[in-house]
Amino acid sequence: MSDRDETMQAWWRDLCAELGVDDPGADVERVLDLAAVAAHAVVRPAAPLTTFLVGYAAGLAGGGEDTVRRVVAQAELLAQIRGSDQGEIRGSDQGDTSGSPS
Repeated sequence: MSDRDETMQAWWRDLCAELGVDDPGADVERVLDLAAVAAHAVVRPAAPLTTFLVGYAAGLAGGGEDTVRRVVAQAELLAQIRGSDQGEIRGSDQGDTSGSPS
């Protein structure tokens, strides 16, 4: 395990203890991957908002590994779709730059 991984796992355990919650058994790397998808597909500030809302939604749905996996997958899909849509919008903005009507 790398120093980064050990640091993240220690932070995860410490944060769970500080917040008074049991380790939900979530795959930390999967959550980090979700943050990366949101940051790159939407905008950077979407990363913490996405992970917060995923945790909130999972908690409201009763928590547990299966619930976390499900809501992470939903959020990843939405971010990817949003990223694709924004790519299409950006692409259309970069079309004809001559200023003349089409």
